[in-house]
Amino acid sequence: MKGQILKALRECSDYLSGEKLSEQLGISRVSIWKHIRSLKKDGYVIGASPRGYRLVSSPDLLLPYEFPDLEQRIHYFPEIGSTMDAARELARKGAGEGTIVIAEAQAHGRGRLSREWLSPKGGIYFTLILRPSISPAYAPRINLMASVAVAATIRKLFGLNAELKWPNDVLIEGRKVCGILAEMDAEMDVVNFVNVGIGINANTSVPQFEKTATSLKDTLGRKISRKEFLSVLLGEIERRQALLMEADLLEEWKKLSGTLNKYVRILSLGEVIVGRAIDIDTTGALIIRKRNGSLKKALAGDCIHLREETPDTDMGAVSRQHSV
Repeated sequence: MKGQILKALRECSDYLSGEKLSEQLGISRVSIWKHIRSLKKDGYVIGASPRGYRLVSSPDLLLPYEFPDLEQRIHYFPEIGSTMDAARELARKGAGEGTIVIAEAQAHGRGRLSREWLSPKGGIYFTLILRPSISPAYAPRINLMASVAVAATIRKLFGLNAELKWPNDVLIEGRKVCGILAEMDAEMDVVNFVNVGIGINANTSVPQFEKTATSLKDTLGRKISRKEFLSVLLGEIERRQALLMEADLLEEWKKLSGTLNKYVRILSLGEVIVGRAIDIDTTGALIIRKRNGSLKKALAGDCIHLREETPDTDMGAVSRQHSV
C-alpha cells in the first residue's frame, strides 16, 4: 500500500487530498494517514496541508515499494549479517525464482574464498535466487551472466569503460567496483538453486591508500541514484538470463573482458597456473596458454593479472583485487 501511495503522490504535481487517495486506493483516510506517517519514518519528506499531501523528496533507500513490479519478491533489511545467508535459508524453504534479498549494510558480508566484503551503507548489496534448468557443469555461466549485466549497466548509465575480470569481478580503470559470488545447491545433474550475491561500491568512498578498488561515487565525483542503478541492473540480468546457454552471452563477456590476452596467474584448488589467458570455453572455464605452448583450463580460482614481461615471477603481479 505504501508503494501505491507513493505512486499516486509522484503522479500528482500538486497536493493530493486524503479523500481522493482514500477513494483511489479503497482504504480509509485513517489508514492513509498511518501509511503516510510510516513513510515519513522511512525518510520520505511529505508535505501536509488542508489541501492534502505532497511528496517533497525521497530517500535513496532500496525499499521494496520503490520497485513496484518486484515488490512481492523483495526481502529488505536495513542491516543484516549477510544477504547470502538469508537467501540460502529462503531458497531451502522453497522461495521461488527471482526472490531478492536486499540490505543497506551487511555486518558479515563475504566474497569468494570466504573473504570479508566490507559492506557499509551507501553500497548496493543483494542476493538473487535463481532456479535454472541447466546441468551443474554450466553453473559458472551464471557468474559470467551477472558480471556482464553489471558492466552493461555501468556503461549504459555512466558511459564508463567497465571491464570484466575472470571469474567474477567488474573493474573500472583496473580497480574493482563490484564483486559477485554464486553458491549452488545441486544433486547429480540437477540444479536446485543458484544464489547470486552482488556487492557494488556505489556511494561509498574507498580509502586513497587502497589501490585495487574504487567506487562509482569516487570515479564519477558524485553520488548516484542507487534505486535507478538497481532497477536497470535487474532488468539487464533478466534479459541475459534468457541467453544463459547461448553463445551470444559468451561473446558479450569476451568483448567486455579485461582478462583475455593478458598474462595471468591462477590459484586454483592448490594448483598454480601461469600463462596468457586466450579464451573461455562453453562452461565459462578460462583457457590459458602456458609458456611451453600447452593449454590448461581453470574452472575456478583466484586470477591475478601479471605484467607481460614477467609472467613467471611474483614481482609481475599488478594486484590481487581484494574485496572492499
